[in-house]
Amino acid sequence: MSTLVVTGAQWGDEGKGKVVDVLAAEADMVVRFAGGNNAGHTLVLDDTKLVTHLVPSGCRYPGTGCLLAAGMVIDPFVLREEVETLRSHGLLQGDELKVAYDAHVVMPYHRELDGLREEARARGRFPVGTTRRGIGPAYESKVGRRGVRIRDLFDRDALLARMEADLAVVEPERRALGASAAVDAAALADEVARASAWLEPYACDVGELVDDAVKAGRNVLFEGAQGALLDVDFGTYPFVTSSNTTAGGVCTGVGIGPGAIGEVWGITKAYTTRVGRGPFPTRAEPDAEARIREAGGEYGATTGRPRDCGWLDLPALRYAARINGYTGLCVTKIDVLARIPAPKVCVAYEDGARPGTVPFSQVRPVLADLEGWDAPDLADRVAAARSIESLPAPVRAYLDRIEEAVAVPVVLVSTGADRAQTFRLRDPFVEGR
Repeated sequence: MSTLVVTGAQWGDEGKGKVVDVLAAEADMVVRFAGGNNAGHTLVLDDTKLVTHLVPSGCRYPGTGCLLAAGMVIDPFVLREEVETLRSHGLLQGDELKVAYDAHVVMPYHRELDGLREEARARGRFPVGTTRRGIGPAYESKVGRRGVRIRDLFDRDALLARMEADLAVVEPERRALGASAAVDAAALADEVARASAWLEPYACDVGELVDDAVKAGRNVLFEGAQGALLDVDFGTYPFVTSSNTTAGGVCTGVGIGPGAIGEVWGITKAYTTRVGRGPFPTRAEPDAEARIREAGGEYGATTGRPRDCGWLDLPALRYAARINGYTGLCVTKIDVLARIPAPKVCVAYEDGARPGTVPFSQVRPVLADLEGWDAPDLADRVAAARSIESLPAPVRAYLDRIEEAVAVPVVLVSTGADRAQTFRLRDPFVEGR
């Protein structure tokens, strides 16, 4: 089958936007299966940078389907603004956009509640570090069986009924956290219905479309958001997102069986970054961290927050490979690491931590130096490379080390920000693999 799942193998921000953008050139449809606008993927169109938060990265290719599946939570106001921006740049001019009837809706009071909670946690010195986009509260409404779905947006009476059921639970917490006035459900229902009317022609059963495409042998690319270590079940809980970010989320988020999944590729930077609170055992010393951050432009696409930066964590990468079932690894930003004097890599944890487990606590990393990375022209040679053979020997040895430690082959390497600075070692879509 010609299907490929691409997920982040770290704490998000691994360069999924660029990788999916490159791979989507060969896809018939790109499907986003979980999360909301708490993720940001940067697309470069000529000299223009566009950040998509909901629409899959395949939007740059006319005729390529861009599907938002039922596992997502969608802010209709954000989606409308994003689609308008993309269309102003000549994208999504046809019927490429499809939105699942059963995706849940991020309501304005979810965003407000998210912010009120973070402020309360900060006063108690225990913030989770959410993006305050309302994602967590929206997923809570979903699993509480009181959420608003996309299909409800086109029936004002149904919308109001769902909102009133949700607000019966949300309103007491809003007041307890200091909200100044109660939500006027009727007025908000009118506002949301008006703002969402444009979306009705694009709403459909996304799962059925995907199933038909898979059975027809079309190239289907499933695009993950955030990263494996932020998975609500298998990440560094409680410092995680509210959805399943691993490859298994494709089945539950789209509505297809596991037999429909072919390749599963994980994206990892040549180093590691993290935004928000939670364990990060390979965080570099301050000077090295600052160098990595500036060289890599490590600031959140959605929040603008500076990312914590450190060395590649091989034990965590092995764990991500296991819980996703990776068949290939995509290594990005290797040119950035080549600009850092005396880079390191984490090969194990101290204190008896079992190899291959996620760092659920602040375990101490066992670091190894990367030899041969001190050549003054190394970064330039890496940036100029267009094949695995043209990479400098120390960099090829580093990729070999990653493959050996994780037991997954490297299938794609990114040597710079430009799309041309990406080369593949294996085709993503091969019928019958």
